[in-house]
Amino acid sequence: MKKLMLISAAALLVSTGAMAQTTITTTTGAGHGAAVQIEPEYRTKIRSYVTERKIRPVETREKIVVGSPVPSDVELAAVPSDWGPSLTKYRYVYSGSRVMLVDPGSRMVVQEID
Repeated sequence: MKKLMLISAAALLVSTGAMAQTTITTTTGAGHGAAVQIEPEYRTKIRSYVTERKIRPVETREKIVVGSPVPSDVELAAVPSDWGPSLTKYRYVYSGSRVMLVDPGSRMVVQEID
């Protein structure tokens, strides 16, 4: 029984590692919903978008972090299509020089783009 569990766990780890190597994937994080993998060129596009358009950062009492919900009084912005087709289902918030991807249904932060 223990061998079967170990083999299953190893197979799961190998399959998860293979998924992380694709261009943009959504994988399940441990207890915090989805974790989003973003290629460096898309990260550069996102940072450029925020800088060039002079997006104003939102100010909140609590720090906005991955795995926590965004306060209900914070407006979430639509993700532009040129950030990548897999990201358009999310919203974003710009807070303290960081872009945070947010699941609009739960308002949970799923990824910080540094």
